[in-house]
Amino acid sequence: MPRQHGEAGGYRPGYEIAAERILEYIVRERLEPGDRLPTEKDLAEAVRMSRTIVREAVKILSALGRVSVQKGRGIYIAEPDGALWKESFSRFLPADLRQVDEMFEFRRLVETAATRLAAQRATPAQVKALRQAAQQSADAAADDDIDAFTRADETFHRAIATAAANTFLDATLESVQRLQRQVSAIGLAGVAGGSLVVAAEQHQAISAAIAAGDQSQATDLIGEHIDMTLRQFQQEIRHRLFPTDSSS
Repeated sequence: MPRQHGEAGGYRPGYEIAAERILEYIVRERLEPGDRLPTEKDLAEAVRMSRTIVREAVKILSALGRVSVQKGRGIYIAEPDGALWKESFSRFLPADLRQVDEMFEFRRLVETAATRLAAQRATPAQVKALRQAAQQSADAAADDDIDAFTRADETFHRAIATAAANTFLDATLESVQRLQRQVSAIGLAGVAGGSLVVAAEQHQAISAAIAAGDQSQATDLIGEHIDMTLRQFQQEIRHRLFPTDSSS
């Protein structure tokens, strides 16, 4: 299986590399949602990977909603759920540092607004849900369980959007999370955005600020939290893409 080695013996599984190359192929060929991809054999030749690895990559991309495998018909570019996200979702490359930066820039704007509103509007039940999600992330961090932490992290951020009581912010955050999920699944499998313990502590501090109705503190904390995640993602992407670059 092709691997790209990084520091401390790290590597990228072949299916991750194949998934990234397939997405690059889609962009390069200017394929649109609904367009059909080449056969598995031709796709493997196009991305210079084995059919077995390409098959695994297609499964990942299908689970992420980037492609649709239709039995007896072939592989198609998936249609995003929301028209607003059609272009950005279908063109997003999860190992492209510029696009990852832009995604986090947008996420910071959205979540800062959502957190400010949550501090104004959160009901006692919503505050309880926030605290529970924060505690779940702390428990996962203590166990060094990245998968459990990732689930708790998504639950926590969606709980903020729910507490903001704004349908558009909630839907937008869900779409941004789908993009970030691609960064994690394709480029950074097994890596969390920053120290799990630190991130969990930030979750607890954010939930406390929202519970207290402290809009300024809550928005400052969510900004720091997202910035930390971005820095870690940037570092890990550089390490995996440019393992011999001493400046990364």
